[in-house]
Amino acid sequence: MSVVKSSITKPATEAATDTPMLTPEQVVEQLRVMRQQIPEFVQLSDAREIRQFRRLAKVTPEFAREGIGAVGASSVVQEAIGNTPAELHQAEDEAARWAVAESELRAVFHGVAAANLVRRHRIGLAVLQAYNVSRQLVRQDEHANLVPHVQRMKQVRKFGRRRSKPADPQPQPHS
Repeated sequence: MSVVKSSITKPATEAATDTPMLTPEQVVEQLRVMRQQIPEFVQLSDAREIRQFRRLAKVTPEFAREGIGAVGASSVVQEAIGNTPAELHQAEDEAARWAVAESELRAVFHGVAAANLVRRHRIGLAVLQAYNVSRQLVRQDEHANLVPHVQRMKQVRKFGRRRSKPADPQPQPHS
């Protein structure tokens, strides 16, 4: 059994559902289209601005409910903030619905990251096995063509143990 899946054969999940699997490029393309269709989509980069948004976004539901009540109880308050209670309730509902979408997107992100980790693990396992088999084979003359590959793999390998740096000698105090 091959460790690395061939792109020619259908993966098991596609064969079971007959749903065509997306390529990474297709996912990126669809995400970019989707991003253009999300209302108020924005990227915030200023850390101070983000802190200000978060601070005000964390009002308790009770505080928000009482604030909306104040807007409904006074036309002066309503005119001052420029929103009706119905508009504020609609904004609350919309934020709650987008929170569900945010959660789902986060789950998709974590699933894609986990699938990529599995792919990298599969590749790492295969090349580590190839390295170990090649190290055994180079002992035989008929496999001399593997020598440069094994030597280069020895030079660039970064598996497993990390070599610790020697500790800097501590200066001894003079007595």
